Amino acid sequence: MKEANKYILILFLLFSNTVFAQEQPEGRAIKSSLNYGKSVAVFGGSVSVIPASDSAKIMWKERLGMEITNYGVGGAGFSSLQGKSLQQQVDEAGVFDIYILWASTNDYTNKRENGSYTDYTAFDEYDPEKLKTQAGGINYCIKKIYELNPNATIYFFTSSKAFIDRGGYDPLDPNGMVSYVDLQKKICELHGIPYLDQFTLGGYNTHNQALFYRDPIHMNAEGYKKLGALQVAFLAFPQ
Repeated sequence: MKEANKYILILFLLFSNTVFAQEQPEGRAIKSSLNYGKSVAVFGGSVSVIPASDSAKIMWKERLGMEITNYGVGGAGFSSLQGKSLQQQVDEAGVFDIYILWASTNDYTNKRENGSYTDYTAFDEYDPEKLKTQAGGINYCIKKIYELNPNATIYFFTSSKAFIDRGGYDPLDPNGMVSYVDLQKKICELHGIPYLDQFTLGGYNTHNQALFYRDPIHMNAEGYKKLGALQVAFLAFPQ
């Protein structure tokens, strides 16, 4: 009798695990998220808009039901001197539920001035000269979005690692891209904007670069799938 009960228990556990696995597929929609079904505008450089990045954004759509509009332009940065800057992209935007400022590596790689977290804020009376810095550009974008839509939700994706030089991926290089990422986070904290630290949490390094990057700066489809899982978790329940 005990032996029979043991087999019944094993069968029950196997059945339960199978049902649970079927109910928890990788692509299951996260409808409990407050961001489910929201309209989203994305601003950035090439890392936010190249075809491979669709691997991540498809995950946003499948898991979170998001409607996504891309404003990103290759070569863009936050500085007004950097390509079709995110400042210009935000100027052209309409009204959305969510605005994502996806930082590129272009301000760092093109040696645009990093600036201070107070650039182009009430602290300097919105000095237009500060729009040339990365910080001034970020603060401009945030201010402009709230003018466009006072009820906007803004999220920030920091720059990811770039393998063009040591400073592009070494978090302890004081003159490297980490200084640009740190400033991005300070500005988000100033305005109370949730951010995803892709530089730290992306999980990319010199050991797996060949697997996830197509060149020193841009990820391949697999790299964006890896990043997409991180982005979905953040967008579903931002902290």
